[in-house]
Parts: sequence; structure tokens; C-alpha cells
Amino acid sequence: MKLRRVVVTGLGALTPIGNTLSEFWQGLVSGQSGANDITYFDSSNFKTQFACELKGFDPENFMDRKLSRKMDRFAQYAIVSSDEAIKDSRINLETIDKDRVGVIWGAGIGGLETLQNEVLAFAAGNGTPRFNPFMIPKMIPDIAPGIISIRHGFRGPNFATVSACASSANALIDSLNYIRLGYADVIVSGGSEAGVTIAGIGGFNALHALSTRNDDPKSASRPFDKDRDGFVLGEGSGCLILEDLEHAVKRGAKIYAELVGGGLSADAHHMTAPHPEGIGAIKVMENCLRDARIDLKEVDTINMHGTSTPLGDVAETNALHKVFGNHLYSMNINSTKSMTGHLLGAAGAVEAISSILSIKNGIIPPTINYKTKDEAIDDKINFTFNKPQKRKIDVAMSNTFGFGGHNACVLFKRFQG
Repeated sequence: MKLRRVVVTGLGALTPIGNTLSEFWQGLVSGQSGANDITYFDSSNFKTQFACELKGFDPENFMDRKLSRKMDRFAQYAIVSSDEAIKDSRINLETIDKDRVGVIWGAGIGGLETLQNEVLAFAAGNGTPRFNPFMIPKMIPDIAPGIISIRHGFRGPNFATVSACASSANALIDSLNYIRLGYADVIVSGGSEAGVTIAGIGGFNALHALSTRNDDPKSASRPFDKDRDGFVLGEGSGCLILEDLEHAVKRGAKIYAELVGGGLSADAHHMTAPHPEGIGAIKVMENCLRDARIDLKEVDTINMHGTSTPLGDVAETNALHKVFGNHLYSMNINSTKSMTGHLLGAAGAVEAISSILSIKNGIIPPTINYKTKDEAIDDKINFTFNKPQKRKIDVAMSNTFGFGGHNACVLFKRFQG
């Protein structure tokens, strides 16, 4: 059967470097770090005392207090970015066929803060179980797409994808295929996460996954730098409106880019460490290129997973060599996690938005905080260190890899009718 083409017609972002799409982009191109001391709780006894929190976010600026209290922060974030993306798409909510509009959303953890607080309250009590009646719906990852659909009356495919840090990239790929196959005309897709919590910082510290550069948080996320010592935990949300091309053209929608392919793979190696030879990373990029029917020499830029971990950055760079060969030296590579921190389940969507805006604006955001060469990483690659670079971009790839060995890769192309 002939697959339908899928385009991006709306974007929304809520991030540590900007609470709107335009603020996020300005934060990226200005090389802004979203890291700072944790304000959500007393972190003085933790090995890591900083994170990339949202700045000045108040849910009651976007929804009434009664609704916000029924949601964990990760679901509040989903509402905010999806509202912005739907508005940006200029979809007419009065006339669109809502049976043909779906919501597919990614979250790696879901309502971690809700579960944490309910357990702490129980432990501090007298043993009598007194749990919030909304504890379960606030906690489950699929509540985010559920609430988005309820808010707008969308009755198409509706579910959550959970694959750790690859979750929202998985959501985009599922959305791509549902529209390709004709199961929906429009899908609201993306991801959200609110992991900056006592349990989040404590848990990742126990894994020795986080940077402990407490004396200089803003320079802590330093992908590919010799002195990197772990990732910086971030939070936020990103949303893309994905739409059947014919449907978009018929309603006169603006089109940011075309989503031409997605790849999936597994490392089948370790619970938290990447495969040292990058086997899963190689396979996921090859699968993505094959799905998109794009020659590797057409790819102009890659937003790498690039978390700033000692093992991960090396493994991913080596995988790029295996896939792209000498063409790698003609590309711009970057890691926007150097600015936003690691948004976990929201990373795939937020980084896809960065790739799309790079195509639209002809600018590659920088990989900030690079100072010292790592001999294990090829410095002839253009990692777009410390300053943005202007470049015409026709094809952009974005990589996301998650604990458990989950790998997802998406490919966007400049739209041509």
C-alpha cells in the first residue's frame, strides 16, 4: 500500500531555557545553560545539588487551580506544551473531525513526585493509610495523553510510550506510522517529564549517573569534554502536531518540516550502560535511514543523544563513524542537552523540535561547555562547540537512547511539495 506523507504543522515547548517555543529557540542559539541550584527541595545532603529546573513556571497561568491539583507536574507540562502546539498549528477545533485526531505521548517515569510524596506522607503518619484519591491517575504515564484528549475532545488513537529516555521519540515514530497507515489524520505527539524530585536526584545519584559539579552547575553538562562526569537532570515538555500531508494542505496549514522516517533498536547488553561497540546505536540509525529512504550523504546534522556521560558519548561517536564514514566530517553534530540538561522521557520530543527549528532557521545550536579534548573522541568532527553555526539544512537526524538499551532515531526533511 502507498504510505501517506507526514508533516509537522505545530510546535510547543516548555524547557529549562524557555517556557515557550520562541524562548526555547532563543535559549538554544544564545548558548544558555538551564542548570542551577535546586530550588524544589533541600538538596544539601545529596551528592548532586543542582538541576535544570523550569524557571518561573506557575501551572495556574495555564489552567485553573482545581485541575492543576489533580495532576502531577509531568502532566501539567504536557498540557502547557500541547496547548501551545495546537494553537501554533491553527487547527480549527470546531470543525476538525475529532475521531481522526489522536494523542500519543511519551514519559519515561510519569508521576514520580506524586508517588514519592504519598509514600513520604504515609511513612510520617501513624500507620493509617490515607492516600490521595487522585494518586493513581496522577502517577500513571498514560494520564498525560488521556488529559490532552479530554481537554480537546480528541477521540483517535490514544496511549503512552514508555522506553526511558527514548519515550517521546518512540511516541513520534508510532504517530508517524499511525498516520502513514491511515489510522488518523492528525496526532498530537511528544513527551513530558518532571524528574527533578527527591527520588529522582537520589535515584540517579545512587546509579552514579549525575554530574556532581556543585561548584559550577552551569558548566556541568559538557558532552564530549574530557572532564565530563555525568548528565544534568532536566525537566519539561515538547509537543509536535503531526499531520497527513493532504489533510494539512487542504486546510492551508503552515508546514515546518516533513517527518520522513524513524528507527528503533535494542542494545540487548546492559540495564544502564550503552553497548561499548555501539551496536544498537548503529542499527537504529541505519534503520532510520532505511525507513526514510534517505542516503546517508544527504544528512546535514545530528542532534546526538550526547548526555555528557563518560561511556555514552564515546560509544555514540564511534557509532556515527561506523554509519556515516567520511561523510561525518561534512556534517554538523551537536548536543542540546549541554543546555537543557537531560529531560528523560521528554528529551526525544524537545530535541526533535530543535532539529526542526534548525531546518527552518538555518542555524545549528551549539554544544556548550567544551574546554578539554578527550583523546577517545575524534576532534575532527564538527561538534558545533560553544557557538551556533549558520548552515542550510535539508535533512536533520535526532538520536535518543534509554536505560534498558532502548534506541530511537527520527529524521526530518525540509518540506518540498
